[in-house]
Amino acid sequence: MIIGPIALLHKVSTTLLAVLKPFGIWGVGGLALIDSALIPIPVSMDGVVIGYVAENHARFLLYCLIAAAASSIGSLVPFYVGRAGGELFLLKRINRERYERIRDRFERQEFFAIMIPAMLPPPTPLKLFEFAAGVFEMKPVAFVLAIFAGKFIQFLICSLLTIWFGPKLIHTMRHVLHRHMGSVIGIAVAGLMVLVFYMVRKIFDRRKGVVLPVEEEA
Repeated sequence: MIIGPIALLHKVSTTLLAVLKPFGIWGVGGLALIDSALIPIPVSMDGVVIGYVAENHARFLLYCLIAAAASSIGSLVPFYVGRAGGELFLLKRINRERYERIRDRFERQEFFAIMIPAMLPPPTPLKLFEFAAGVFEMKPVAFVLAIFAGKFIQFLICSLLTIWFGPKLIHTMRHVLHRHMGSVIGIAVAGLMVLVFYMVRKIFDRRKGVVLPVEEEA
């Protein structure tokens, strides 16, 4: 019997999940590293973290830190793939003018352009954003920090909700998020923009005689 590539990939990832899951925090780290770098496991990483936290509430913060750190390290694989030859790959599909517009938009908010997708659950195409970060030559340290921040927030929220309300509610919420992913992304972006504006406003308010550029223009 010949196994197709998709079936083989699923079989390998299922085997890795079964082998690594009993290893506690090291299992979390190994699964997060593999999932973000090479082979997507059949259960999303937030679901894996939820499973560990449901069994041991006391170690939730450690699970979140290990999973976020491993995910950020593993994400360097698609990042460097994009840096190695991603520009030629994109230019075969879009013209130079459009490519430069996309690059300029990305570079203006590159940290949030990576952190926000990292916060969102599947089916967010995070690896495409990681690939794009490599193509547009984002600094590796900033890239890793953005992935870590986004993943840590995602895992922490899932863990706390699991502790407070149980894993069943989290699975229901994930199903709703999958059905309304566009709205979720829009709300997340709008919320972050409001937060950034609030922080900038506070910084200017602390300086006597200094107003926001928009106020000066008005």
